[in-house]
Amino acid sequence: MPDLFPVPSVPTLPIAGRDARFPVRRIYCVARNYAAHALEMGMDPEREPPFFFMKPADALVPGDADVPYPSQTDDLHHEVELVAAIGTGGRDIAPEVALDHVYGYAVGNDLTRRDLQAAARARGQPWDTAKGFDHSAPVSALQPAERIGHPSTGAVRLRVGDALRQDGDLSQLIWTVPEIVALLSGLFTLHPGDLVFTGTPAGVGAVRPGETMVAEVEGVGQLVTRIV
Repeated sequence: MPDLFPVPSVPTLPIAGRDARFPVRRIYCVARNYAAHALEMGMDPEREPPFFFMKPADALVPGDADVPYPSQTDDLHHEVELVAAIGTGGRDIAPEVALDHVYGYAVGNDLTRRDLQAAARARGQPWDTAKGFDHSAPVSALQPAERIGHPSTGAVRLRVGDALRQDGDLSQLIWTVPEIVALLSGLFTLHPGDLVFTGTPAGVGAVRPGETMVAEVEGVGQLVTRIV
């Protein structure tokens, strides 16, 4: 038989107001970047060096879409986040120029198998099965920074049905977007197409099939995700 295999298409995000789409290369995430969320996870909220993890690019769910309830969990959690999209790559980027590398911003929902994460943490194991499963990264359309600027304040909220679950502000980030980009670029060479989830405020909780989550970041947009 010939050694021919289908080449998967590159995941992409819509860009608000444009026909072009943003090809996604990697998805980086920052853990415990809001003090109140660190506390609710039983961690120290002091400004220790940020803890990074990754999701595969094909975990992306672009725009408002239904997401199937994942296997091997009874405790799927929502985590609303500001997402920064890298437009210009680099390594060892200085914080003072880090925002020059950001193309734009979106609203993300870092879906998490919380029971698997707790078990992995107790054993000192990595979080891959808890964070990097299929459909675990819903992200809204990108808003170019040239249109909305680089938000550093503004409400970060998530509702499940009519209930407000998460209600924070970008000003509460322990590590700011330019600091995150700079630190991340010291660990990896960043490239155009990289997405960076910047952390979630307190109030994370379980979501069940049939429930709809509405995540929003003030000045950036809204993301609607229904669990099926």
